[in-house]
Amino acid sequence: MRLTRAVACFAAATAIFSAQAQTPAPATAPIAAPTGQKSLAATLNVYAFPSAGQSSSQQSKDEGDCYNWSVQNTGSDPFHAQQQVQQAQQQAAAQQQQTAQATQGAGARGAVRGAAGGAVVGAIAGDAGKGAAIGATAGVIAGRSRARGAQEATAQQGNQQVQAASQASAEQTAAFKKAFGACLEGKKYTVKY
Repeated sequence: MRLTRAVACFAAATAIFSAQAQTPAPATAPIAAPTGQKSLAATLNVYAFPSAGQSSSQQSKDEGDCYNWSVQNTGSDPFHAQQQVQQAQQQAAAQQQQTAQATQGAGARGAVRGAAGGAVVGAIAGDAGKGAAIGATAGVIAGRSRARGAQEATAQQGNQQVQAASQASAEQTAAFKKAFGACLEGKKYTVKY
């Protein structure tokens, strides 16, 4: 009889535990996943907090309005300024490549000129072949030196153009951010740069 009671208790306990295991857990409110999309202000590294409880859709609208207002009042668009810097970088790279191609073979051209001049000088001195060889060697060195100088000048000019474009872009972006922040503050946002 004791064995029957023990088996019955065990069976009852097993039934209770299996029923609890099959009962679904209470539902919790789902947490919204971040969208991963930045606001217009955050993209510009301007952080705006809605001080008057504005909704996210209202904030998006206000940021768009302030963006357009800032473009009109500063005359610059930070996204366009970034494109200008990229264009200056591409132009500098293209100029350097063109100079490299134009100066390719400068040593050979220098050798031909030097050999001709050396042959004339050598003929006067009595050994045109030796003069031509010396002139060709000097011409190779001079031709390569001129080519290297042209490439360095082009690289320096390209770097100056890129730096000027970058500086102008930074100044325009700073002015734009001030205007953008002032507009958002007028619409009751707390703004930090």
